[in-house]
Amino acid sequence: MSLLVRNARLGGTTVSLRVDRGVIVELGTETTGPPTEVVLEGRGLALTPGFVNGHTHAAMSLFRGYGDDLALMDWLRNRIWPAEAKLTADDVYWGTRLAALEMIRSGTICFWDMYWFQFDIARAVVDAGLRAVVSVPLIESPGAPEWNRIDAVPEALGRLGEFGPRVTPSLAAHAIYSVSTDSLRRLAALSAEHDVPLQIHLSETRGEVENCLAAHGVRPTTYLDGLGVLSERTVLAHGVWLDNAELALIAERGATIVTNPASNMKLATGRAFPYPAARSAGVPIGIGTDGAASNNSLDLLQDVKLLSLLQKHTTADPAVLPAADAWAIITGQLAPRLGAQPLAVGSPADFLLVDLGGAESVPSGEVAGLVYSATGSAVDTVVVDGVVLMEHRRVPGEEEVLANATRCATRLRTVLA
Repeated sequence: MSLLVRNARLGGTTVSLRVDRGVIVELGTETTGPPTEVVLEGRGLALTPGFVNGHTHAAMSLFRGYGDDLALMDWLRNRIWPAEAKLTADDVYWGTRLAALEMIRSGTICFWDMYWFQFDIARAVVDAGLRAVVSVPLIESPGAPEWNRIDAVPEALGRLGEFGPRVTPSLAAHAIYSVSTDSLRRLAALSAEHDVPLQIHLSETRGEVENCLAAHGVRPTTYLDGLGVLSERTVLAHGVWLDNAELALIAERGATIVTNPASNMKLATGRAFPYPAARSAGVPIGIGTDGAASNNSLDLLQDVKLLSLLQKHTTADPAVLPAADAWAIITGQLAPRLGAQPLAVGSPADFLLVDLGGAESVPSGEVAGLVYSATGSAVDTVVVDGVVLMEHRRVPGEEEVLANATRCATRLRTVLA
């Protein structure tokens, strides 16, 4: 498909952008190519990169509001894990479609997912038109499905690779307290063998750190490094309770940390992610929403504002994490391995048209207005791989997604009552 965006604003300049077969082929004040199949009028709209959600559990959109106001382990053991035992493949497909709809409407073009029924997740990603890193998850807790075992991982990883270029296969270990030492070691070897990412929750609570010290005599990052888990392929979610030595080790290994401020604050994990120390150490940093059961939103513009304000508050320094740095995080520029692409000729045609003319944004500048003032409702148009997924806030097929997701959520609430 060929596509032309005309008269959009980029860095204070009026520009046009031309797409051919999913790639940006022209970007500037003038375009010279032939007529295109699709023309988007960008007048009054800002042209921006899309957002990257570095950590979520998309199908948990069905559990939004189920288990609010609980501490993490109480929430997991008494609400989430029992509820997940009732999930079907159909639930996960439509829960992921619901999450994808919310992410499209708020500007996310790529997300990293960690959840059950990975093939149904991948199918939902393809049908929604987004990009995603979809994992083969491993959790060895009571009640985990029979097929969720380390021996089944290689075959599942191969199947995920059949869903096309917008689905990137990944491995995922739930956490150091829910996956055995031997399995973590084997996952690290598989990540290296197949050259695929490995996702894991890490140092989300003080208790996790204390238990690791008691069981293994070292802090969680050192424990994982001894098993070969830490590498440039590793994506660590949360990292709230990391110390400076752990941050230095993570930077040395080239691993990425994805902070999840809204989820951490809602679950009262008791500390802000140590952003200044992580930046000083040179750690690649991304942002995630976590699942909609613990956020309860997938709107990254809301979360990146929380991230910036939380860091300013906890450091008592208003200059910490300024709008430009927050913008670099939400667009994936501070964590290149999360999959963001520059808005440039030769890059995949993934971008947004954003309306900064609303009452909540005027008269803010583009970046400051988006980080501090706007929400996802400012996103007017979303294009991924050269395909228009939303235009003027309208996503084709959204009524079907909402109806089916509501059906699945109602069934779950009924069986859990």
